[in-house]
Amino acid sequence: MAELRSQRWTDVPAPWAEMASRWFDTSTLSRNVRLAYRQDLARIGRWLAAEHPQITEPAQWTRATCAAWVATVDRMRIGDYVERSAARGVFGDPMSPSTKGGALTASRAFFRDLQEWEWVPRRFDPGRALETPRSVRSLLGPNPRVIADEVWAKLLWAGINLTSEDLPTASSGPRYPLELSRAVALTWLFSGQRSDEIRRLRTGCVRWQHDGTTVSPNAADVLARDAVCLLDVPTHKTGTSFTKPVDPLLGQAIEVWQAVRPEQPVMLDAKTSERVEFLFAHRAKRVSKDYINRTIIPALCTKAGVPASDVRGKITSHRARSTIASQLYNAKEPMTLFELQAWLGHRSPSSTQFYAKISPKTLAKAYSEAGYFARNVRTIEVLVDRDAVASGAAATGEPWQYYDLGHGWCTYSFFEQCQHRMACARCDFYTPKDSSKAQLLEAKENLQHMLASIPLTEDERAAVDDGQTAIDALLARLADIPTPAGPTPRELGLPASVTMLPIVEVRQGKQE
Repeated sequence: MAELRSQRWTDVPAPWAEMASRWFDTSTLSRNVRLAYRQDLARIGRWLAAEHPQITEPAQWTRATCAAWVATVDRMRIGDYVERSAARGVFGDPMSPSTKGGALTASRAFFRDLQEWEWVPRRFDPGRALETPRSVRSLLGPNPRVIADEVWAKLLWAGINLTSEDLPTASSGPRYPLELSRAVALTWLFSGQRSDEIRRLRTGCVRWQHDGTTVSPNAADVLARDAVCLLDVPTHKTGTSFTKPVDPLLGQAIEVWQAVRPEQPVMLDAKTSERVEFLFAHRAKRVSKDYINRTIIPALCTKAGVPASDVRGKITSHRARSTIASQLYNAKEPMTLFELQAWLGHRSPSSTQFYAKISPKTLAKAYSEAGYFARNVRTIEVLVDRDAVASGAAATGEPWQYYDLGHGWCTYSFFEQCQHRMACARCDFYTPKDSSKAQLLEAKENLQHMLASIPLTEDERAAVDDGQTAIDALLARLADIPTPAGPTPRELGLPASVTMLPIVEVRQGKQE
């Protein structure tokens, strides 16, 4: 052990190594976190020995030292200031944002504790002097990698139909009974819990209710209809124990395992310091930490005929949690954000937001229903006089397009550019429908009915959406604007004819 300690602090100033070891023995952070932070503290010590040999202990640090360390981390590459050769990645490649963020987080925690404990004088604020640069922060954050719906559906089928032939076996037989493996698989597929929480489930964690009343798991007539399966989740990463509803298939699989589960001794739950009966225990041991990742998931992928990796990376235990949360959030009758927060056991809704990813399908539907295109574009019916076109009369200036205004026809060929199109001033291009000319037009046989798309201006869209007040404002604005024939509406002396009837919104897809 002494040899390992000496190797761990190779090329680190002795005062710095002593203070880091003292901090390690005093901090109340979990052991795994302290071990990770100690590696970063050793890296800082090697950087000091190489770049700032005059600084050998934390008490000598100033804001300038902090700024130099932050700049070093921002430009750090794999293999810099480490004891051994880099085992992952390519030596000399830029360090990942998460590793940079972890190094600065360890630095802040270390100096914050030393100042709070009065081991060093307070010369700077660690939170500000050792803050992670924004360029690095923008690349950090939870990344729940949702599994594609079609792949997840196949994994669900594989879990429900899991058999002993699908699981790896050793010369002495299968590692765990089929009932245990199947219960673990369905818990991973349906509970949305972290792998550590699955390992720490206790016996009797499943309860059944019907209309708010507890029922027996053997009440098959009730379970087949409306029974609700409740899963008791133990104290977890971000909160205390809680109860959540799960699919009855999960509860039935757990009941089957509990019925054949051999008697096991009580074991210590390191998180709660309690001695409890763990559900997934066999031969006086809990299932291994990597059982889901190394055995269950590969077996399900093989049975389902799907690859163990996709475009988002390897399929791991935690990806089920984000996949289930995303599907519940995008369901036909979706859970609200706060309901999903309670189901996942999050302490804050901000954590749930990382898991509640809106699917492209849901986003596309919402975009379509928002009616962006229909809000900005309308269509109007147009009659095309094919005789006028065929005879060449249209080329000489004779009308050949008749835009239906409801109360009359407009023959202005550039109708979509007319500013009076929704408040017709009855210029020379206008023909009332009650006139003989309009009646002769409607009696023609060789007319083609068409639709023309008209983009709306802000004022016209307001007239469509907001009603009479916006219409009056539109009329007042157009009073002195020339019509296509030349005179303004004020000069014509006729009241503008306004109607919304011919303006209909465009509908995409099939009509119901």
